[in-house]
This record gives sequence, structure tokens and C-alpha cells, in this order.
Amino acid sequence: MGALPKPLLVSSGERQSAFLGVARSVRGLRWRERLDPASSNLATAIRTVVILVIAWGIVLGTGEVSDIHAMSTRTWVMLILSGVATGLSWLFYFRALQIGQASYVSPIDKSSTAMVLILSVLILGEQLTWQSLLGTLLIVAGTLVFLL
Repeated sequence: MGALPKPLLVSSGERQSAFLGVARSVRGLRWRERLDPASSNLATAIRTVVILVIAWGIVLGTGEVSDIHAMSTRTWVMLILSGVATGLSWLFYFRALQIGQASYVSPIDKSSTAMVLILSVLILGEQLTWQSLLGTLLIVAGTLVFLL
């Protein structure tokens, strides 16, 4: 008998990434025809409150709130900058969805994967593999096809 095949998603991080992909695909759906014509800024503010309640519910439920005192100033600065970047990206993304087609906006949004790869190598010193490079090049090529 041969060896059992390796499971498709072997680590917790890979499973979480798969859940992320599903959640992001739902987020990318174009809901405007089904919802009242709320501005993208108002819609983002409402979604942010929902996320805030869920995130703090998890933190309080797991008892992780006590870890807040151990966070360094550098961590606080990075979290604040990350929050600003996330907020701006949501505002831009949902405004783009409001005025454009999800099938066009979403692939362009996903081109940020290429930037993540570049920054992870340059700033974090992560190893560049041929698989990550090829995958990123394919994402960039697919985005360019959408732009033509």
C-alpha cells in the first residue's frame, strides 16, 4: 500500500487562510442592488461596528484582554498604522464596489498580494520561493488582463 495523500490544508494557518478566502469572497459580492442606497462610507462605518463587537467579544471571551498591558509602544504604533491602512483600504474598496463592477474591482484589489510579497521580503526578511514568486506573477498577470 502507498502512503496516504497529504491533506490539502495541513496547518491551522492554512485552514484560517481558506476561511479568509471564503469570507472575503462574500465581502466582495455586489450588494448594492439588494440594499438601500447607503453611502459606501456609512456602510463601512456600520460594518466596522459589527467587526468591533465581534472582535472585542472574542478578546473578552478568551480572557486575552489582560494582554493589553504587555504590549509595547512599537506594537501600539504598528497596530494604529495597520488600523489606518485597513480603514482606508475598506473605504476605497467599498467605494469602488459602489461605483464599479465587483468582477473588475476585486481582482485589482487582490493585486495587493504582489505588494505583500515584496514587502515581506524587503521588510520582514522572508524567503522568496519560486512558488510564491510564480503565484504572485500570475496574480499580477491576471490583474493586467482585467485592465486591458
